[in-house]
Amino acid sequence: MDWCHYRFRSVWHVPGAPADAYAELERAEDYPLWWPQVREVKPIDDRSGVIRFRSFLPYDLVVTAEERRRDPAAGVLEIGMTGDLDGWARWTLTAAPAGTRARYDQEVDVRSPLMRRLAVPGRPLFLLNHALMMRAGRRGLAARLAAV
Repeated sequence: MDWCHYRFRSVWHVPGAPADAYAELERAEDYPLWWPQVREVKPIDDRSGVIRFRSFLPYDLVVTAEERRRDPAAGVLEIGMTGDLDGWARWTLTAAPAGTRARYDQEVDVRSPLMRRLAVPGRPLFLLNHALMMRAGRRGLAARLAAV
């Protein structure tokens, strides 16, 4: 097992139409307004930027994200990441009975030296850290969409 490799999947059910959720999720520079763990997004150009985030653990992760796919008709947003995490993340949005089903898939390798050193003993904490971040993100997006 590669202790520095992670695969995540989260499914959020949020209010509003998929097009509204898509519009919020494609504006990464606004994530810090509704997702507390996304501390900063600095655009580089119209397809990339630097993102700094921190969840429960007192440790920042910084990645450079580059758009790989932006497909509003299919409801898909995908980025590639380099930096403290190397890999990709994808949102897939579909209609659901009470609004939108937002599926988040991510596959990354940890490159942060500290997280690599703590890979085996820290893995349960890293997984919890991610789960707490995703829970807060779902709440933030749901509240933002409910206000639209």
